[in-house]
Amino acid sequence: MTAKDIERAIFLDRDGTISPDEYGYNGDPDRYDLYKESIPALKIFQDLGYYLFIVTNQSGIARKYITLEELKSVHAKMHRLLEEGGIRLDGVYFAPYHIEGILPPYNVRHEDRKPGIGMFKQAMRDFSFAPRQSFMIGDRYTDIGFAKQAGLRSILVLTGDGRQEFGRLIKGERKLMPDFICDNILAAAQMINRFYP
Repeated sequence: MTAKDIERAIFLDRDGTISPDEYGYNGDPDRYDLYKESIPALKIFQDLGYYLFIVTNQSGIARKYITLEELKSVHAKMHRLLEEGGIRLDGVYFAPYHIEGILPPYNVRHEDRKPGIGMFKQAMRDFSFAPRQSFMIGDRYTDIGFAKQAGLRSILVLTGDGRQEFGRLIKGERKLMPDFICDNILAAAQMINRFYP
């Protein structure tokens, strides 16, 4: 059996990874856009046969900064932009929880919130794929923690909060190291295409 015979997945953080994180808790689809590198990157993953999953912490719901309906409208915009570029996501998972939130029932600790792996477990229930042949790509330490707990290869991108996270890694302020560090989502896709086709 070759690598191409094994079902594989790419888990993607949203803000700071495929889209700019300029507005904090954004519930306005008019303010949502993609990085210019995202469509060509996801096209590489799609052509390689990887499942494409978004896994995003959205504690703005627990904090009452945005509503579920507003989040759905932002995700509808995300889907539209991706589909216009020929990209179809296989799953979008979000965690509306935060222990410091004020909106029940979301103001609790929950394993869906990264670095917890509730969203990974949901993807495993929905699809069949090999975690050790799959990747998590994100710009935050929580994404690295998510990958490590789920048994995924981890890629830190230097967009979004990635450069700050890289600085913390260099200073020894972080215990977990990503498997790879890439400039952006397209550089990550090109690396995967070269070494894990």
